[in-house]
Amino acid sequence: MTHSTMGTDAPGLTTAYTSAPLSDATIHARTDSYFNRTREIVSRFGDCEVTYAFFIRRPVISAPGLMLTWLKNVMAERNSPYTVDLVHPEGDWVGAGEPLMYITGSFSHLADLETLLLQKLGSPCVAAHRAYQIAISLPNTRFLAMDARHCAGFEMQELMAYAASVGGRAAQRDGAIGFIGTANDAVAPFFETEHGAGTMPHALIGYAGSTVRAAEMFHELYPETNLVVLVDYFGQEITDALAVCHRFPDLAAQGRLAVRLDTHGGRFLEGLNPQLSYAVLDRHAPESLRRYRSDSELRYLIGTGVSAAAIWRMRDALDEAGFPQVKIIASSGFGVTKCACMADARAPIDVVGTGSFIPDRWNETYATADIVSYNGAERVKIGREFLLPSCRKAQKGKPE
Repeated sequence: MTHSTMGTDAPGLTTAYTSAPLSDATIHARTDSYFNRTREIVSRFGDCEVTYAFFIRRPVISAPGLMLTWLKNVMAERNSPYTVDLVHPEGDWVGAGEPLMYITGSFSHLADLETLLLQKLGSPCVAAHRAYQIAISLPNTRFLAMDARHCAGFEMQELMAYAASVGGRAAQRDGAIGFIGTANDAVAPFFETEHGAGTMPHALIGYAGSTVRAAEMFHELYPETNLVVLVDYFGQEITDALAVCHRFPDLAAQGRLAVRLDTHGGRFLEGLNPQLSYAVLDRHAPESLRRYRSDSELRYLIGTGVSAAAIWRMRDALDEAGFPQVKIIASSGFGVTKCACMADARAPIDVVGTGSFIPDRWNETYATADIVSYNGAERVKIGREFLLPSCRKAQKGKPE
C-alpha cells in the first residue's frame, strides 16, 4: 500500500486542537481497556503488521482529515511508520458499509488508538453529509456554521465545524455556494477565514432598549463591518427592519445592511397569520403549497417562526420601501428538510446561519474498524469479509 495524504491537507487541520498528539498516558486513560490490554499482550508475545479497515454503516461524505492528522502526529511521537490507503478522499460520497480507508502498521502502536480514531471519524462524516445536503438544497444561498452552542465541548465543536467545511466544499464542487464561514474564531481556519462572522445577539438589543439603538451602537464601534441586525426581539420584524434601513440608508443602498430573521417558533412574523401566510406564498410560490408532504413541511412553508412566507413577506416589505439591496439572513432550525422546503418555495434568502447539520441520531455516527490482515495474511471475523481487500478487488472486477 502507498501512503496517501489526501484528506490531511484541508484548511485548519494542522492547527486544530483535536489533531494535536496526546501522551501515551492520556491515550491509555481515554481508550477502552481491552485495547490497552491487547497492546500489552502483543508487546509481550511479539508484534506484527496489521491492516485496519474503517467503515460506517450509513452513507456519508468522507471527512477523515482530523482523524488522519491526529494519527500522523501520534505515530510521529511514537516513531512508528505506517501507511494509509485512503479509498475515499475527503469530500467523496461513501456508500453504507464501504471502507473509507485502510491503515497498516505496527499492531502494538495501533491497537490502543482505535477508540480515539473512531471518535474522530464517524460524527464528522455524517455531519459533512448533512451539511452537503443542506447546502445543495439552497445552492444560491451562503451558509454560516453556527453549531458551537449546540456542541458538548470544544472537541465536538471542532469536529462539527470541520464537517461543515467538508460538506460545504463538496457542495461547491456540485455548483452550490455552500458554507463560507463560521461564527467562531477558533474554527474559522477550516473555512480559510481568520475570524468568526456575526454582529449581535438578542441580548444587545435588550441592553440597548431598541433595535435601532443597538444598530447605532454596533455601527459606531465597527463602522467598517457590514451591519446585520436581528429584528425579532420586540416582535416587530417589519417595523424594526424598515426603521433600521431608514436610519442607515447609505449602508442599505450599498448592500452593507442585512436583517436577520430568528422569529420564535411560538408566533408568526409581524402582520402574518395562517391565512395571510397562505396568501403570501400563493403569490410567490403557489406550487410549493400543492407539493408539501407532511405537517412539518407545511409549517416550514406557512407556519410560525421563520417560514418561507415570513421571508417572502420581509422581502416584499423591503422592496416596497425602496431597499432592494438589503439582504435577508435566516436562522432557526434550518436542517435538511427545512432547507428543501425553502428551495421549493424559492424563498429569497441570502444567508442561512445554522448548526442543524449536527446529526439528529447519534447512533448513525458510529464508525467501526476491523483488522483485515496480519503480517499480510488476510483474516477477519465472520460477517465482515466484505472489508477484505481481495473481496473489494473481486467486486471491482465483476462485469456490470
